[in-house]
Amino acid sequence: MPVEASHTAEAAASHAAPHAEGAQEGPKELSNFITVLSEKYHGTPWADFLHRWENVVFAWIIAFTLMAIAYFGTRNRKEIPGRFQNFLETVVEGLQKFVTDVLGDRGKKYVPFIGTLFLYILCQNLFGLVPGMKSPTSSLNTTIALAVSVFFYVQFTGLRENGLLGYVDPLMGSPRDVVGWIMVPLNLPLHILEEFIKPLSLSLRLFGNILGEDSLIAAFVTLGITALAFFHIPVGMPLQFPFLMLAVLTGTIQAVVFALLSTIYISLMLPHEEHAHH
Repeated sequence: MPVEASHTAEAAASHAAPHAEGAQEGPKELSNFITVLSEKYHGTPWADFLHRWENVVFAWIIAFTLMAIAYFGTRNRKEIPGRFQNFLETVVEGLQKFVTDVLGDRGKKYVPFIGTLFLYILCQNLFGLVPGMKSPTSSLNTTIALAVSVFFYVQFTGLRENGLLGYVDPLMGSPRDVVGWIMVPLNLPLHILEEFIKPLSLSLRLFGNILGEDSLIAAFVTLGITALAFFHIPVGMPLQFPFLMLAVLTGTIQAVVFALLSTIYISLMLPHEEHAHH
């Protein structure tokens, strides 16, 4: 791990140098295999394409991996499950309990969306801890795309469950008297703005935490290499190890927070009688 980390840190430094002129440098992250290929084959169309769309490439790698796991895990289901099937069933049952604890029994219909969202974000958060890989959620573009997906799903749920009038009524402040109707011109734009702020806060929170932890790990990898530089060996002190453990914890927490807030946003869109008992 320290050897691989040293190579990635050196590649990251060399990769960042050409772009330092005329641009303000942002937080440094460890290089991944795409940035290494981009350095080696700089100027070739395929390398430049991969480098430009590296966050999308890693997001698709994770997506296809999860789809493959789901396919092979459910292809030959048995009444007496093996270890792999038993593990997947435990994960699904845990996700179902997570959602139904917030939404009640009717929340089962939202488990596929929330569960997939949680697993996808969790894998993206932790993917950068694998040498040569990158966390796509350290890019604001990725987190905004995830938050926009939640936004449209929540709004669609509100329209489907409440109808057009029932969907618009809370946005207007549920006016029931003269004062309520007078306040509609103020309440309506504020509530619409609130709906847009929700996905924005989701994306910024996830992006900031993942970028911060990845940058911190990169800084300590560089520091570990510098500490042993006088020996002229391609190995650094593993100063980043405690932060790797911390990154696993914070990455998991961020995935839970994103999924939990998404579930709460859905619950707020359900008719009051559906979740009043909670």
